[in-house]
Amino acid sequence: MRAVVYDEFGVVPEVRELPDPEPAPHGVVVRVEATGVCRSDWHAWTGHDPDIRLPHVPGHELAGSVSVVGSDVTQWHDGDRVTVPFVCACGTCEQCVSGNQQVCDRQTQPGFSGWGSFAELVALDQADVNLVGIADSLDAVTAASLGCRFATAHRAVLGQGRLRAGEWLAVHGCGGVGLSAVMVAVASGARVAAVDVSEAALAMAEQLGAEVMIAATGNVGSAVRRATGGGAHVSVDALGSPQTMAASIRSLRKRGRHVQVGLLPPALGEPPVPMSRVIFHELEILGSHGMAAHGYPELLALVAAGRLRPDLLVTRRIGLDEAGAALAAMGEPGAPAGVTVVLP
Repeated sequence: MRAVVYDEFGVVPEVRELPDPEPAPHGVVVRVEATGVCRSDWHAWTGHDPDIRLPHVPGHELAGSVSVVGSDVTQWHDGDRVTVPFVCACGTCEQCVSGNQQVCDRQTQPGFSGWGSFAELVALDQADVNLVGIADSLDAVTAASLGCRFATAHRAVLGQGRLRAGEWLAVHGCGGVGLSAVMVAVASGARVAAVDVSEAALAMAEQLGAEVMIAATGNVGSAVRRATGGGAHVSVDALGSPQTMAASIRSLRKRGRHVQVGLLPPALGEPPVPMSRVIFHELEILGSHGMAAHGYPELLALVAAGRLRPDLLVTRRIGLDEAGAALAAMGEPGAPAGVTVVLP
């Protein structure tokens, strides 16, 4: 197969011919139709993830069709169109039995614990637990975003954040996950304040229904509180930095809920938490780590009904030969707004 691979952290990946993957008895090999370029992949490429083993193939946000089926798989067959959560669960640990596969004790993650989907083929574990079937009518580019960005935003905003119609959501960082959060909130009847350093990202958030656009300069928390009449009911750090996390917490009204989605790797240092504000205002601090496969039907129904349009976030489609440079560019100032999707 052709795949994007890197041998050193921080060095632009290149396309090579690599051996086709073999499925585990409980797994499958999927022929990749589309895969998103995500900031989590960038964190791994820069060396922020200690579990990455070199050489490495990135990519975890994918859609495709089953190509090879492991001997123990019962629910999936050659040619089935699928996507998959970025957390592949074991199905038997305490967390999985309780329905919380997204924090599985023995999870694997394509593109992190193993080779990922910046390739023509990718191996996925525990297929009967993790694969999500997609209709033939759902195009691959739209379906690919459901494995990470939209699923993560959907559960973070509505599940963990418990956002309700009429409430304010502040979104700090209007990349793929942040813009997905804007769309999820608007579709739910909530009001959105979008925060970013990029004018292009804020313009895109406005097009998707955000009511207030705030440049991420100066006292962001104060600006959000003024614009929302006292603060957001729910605030999401969709970027992942000590600054955006603190700004998100300071954006909340009393008894508000902060949801941390953006990764905070140890290389960035331990983020200071304004804990006195948390105590005095009785704030909640919540983490959110994707969504289990059993949570996808509700999300797929919203997409099928046209209430969520993941395709509107896609601003660039590229081939494998361009994917390495696109991944490296994610950390550069002025990176393009919207989502880049690789079509192997």
